[in-house]
Amino acid sequence: MAKFVIQGPQRLSGQIAVSGAKNAALIAIPAALLARGATTLKRVPKINDVGVMLDIIKKLGARVEIRDSEVSIDPATLNSHSLSRELSGKVRASVLLIGPLLLRFGEASIGHPGGCAIGRRPIDQFLEGFKALGVEIEDNGEEYRFIAKRLKSASYFFPFVSVTATQSLMMTATRVPGVTILKNAASEPEVAALADYLNRCGARISGAGTSTIKIEGVEALQGSEYAMIPDRLETGMFAILAAATRSPITITQCNPEHIESLLTILRRMGARFKQGSDSIAILQAKEDYRSPGKVITHEYPGFPTDLQPPLTVLLTQARGLTLVHETIFEGRLFYVDLLNRMGANIILCDPHRALVQGPTPLRGKRIESPDIRAGIAMVIAALAAQGETVIDNIYQIERGYENIEERLRGLGAKIEKVN
Repeated sequence: MAKFVIQGPQRLSGQIAVSGAKNAALIAIPAALLARGATTLKRVPKINDVGVMLDIIKKLGARVEIRDSEVSIDPATLNSHSLSRELSGKVRASVLLIGPLLLRFGEASIGHPGGCAIGRRPIDQFLEGFKALGVEIEDNGEEYRFIAKRLKSASYFFPFVSVTATQSLMMTATRVPGVTILKNAASEPEVAALADYLNRCGARISGAGTSTIKIEGVEALQGSEYAMIPDRLETGMFAILAAATRSPITITQCNPEHIESLLTILRRMGARFKQGSDSIAILQAKEDYRSPGKVITHEYPGFPTDLQPPLTVLLTQARGLTLVHETIFEGRLFYVDLLNRMGANIILCDPHRALVQGPTPLRGKRIESPDIRAGIAMVIAALAAQGETVIDNIYQIERGYENIEERLRGLGAKIEKVN
């Protein structure tokens, strides 16, 4: 299997452009199956998870054409409502295909969806939401079967904020007669971007980006164009990378407003940066970073759980003690053992809390990528560490970051992909 070999410590410099959002692309693909005619998706990141989703809809019969970062999807030839268990087990976003398949065939089946091993990620809200729309669900232990003889509008309150469930129910309700109200809905930028696209196709959605979304069902949608918004998680990762390596790096083609929670933390730590309308210039650090005291993950617009592993690497280089409180996933902090092997001083208090004492020098080691976000955190740690680091299982990293080694080499990083 492929691995990264990284030499550190390194001072980087230059500009790096942000890709289209992974989480926007993974919902855009199923959304394209709702419309009559072809949909053209632009600025699609060339990453493994997107490739798997496209493979899934090809097996379902959709016509897919790929031209660099542009993808055309025509659902006219869809001929199956059963998702491949093998493929759906590789990417959690496969559950987003259920709504479009129900609207097309009246039934759908899927094996248990996969994704990162970062703790329990039940799809209970997803299932309960579909029941509210009139869907019958069977679970035989190996797969779920969804049956919808007649979908109905509903008012549904999410017990917990869920991006996947919000997007899936919003998308499905666009073609359900009547008015559907989603309460305590996710407000992530990817939710608002999806609503903008669906409205261009003829949907009637209001309130997306707030906690209450109203969907008036329409008879049909027409294919359109959908350009992915900048990946806010990649934007934040590059900002943390620049700070951790004390490097002057300008991040372009991004939306700084999407990562205000991170920029607030960086400012508290003493990092210097200049913000433009679509760029962030991280300036070379002149002083030691200081602990922000406490970092708590939260749903948007709070500090995102997916940026917690990279930020924890930076916290190992900050003066003082920081409490990291992971409120979303109980298994997300288990990667800290890898940082401790590299010289960090982190105490895992429980599955949700860790104490980071800094600054501590990091040393190169042989480690592996446990998941997408912890994997990219290991890359940042390797670039800040003394000596050579070998990272195995980089498939996990490549699920979420396009050509990351080539792009980092463009900043001067000594990173090599070895097969």
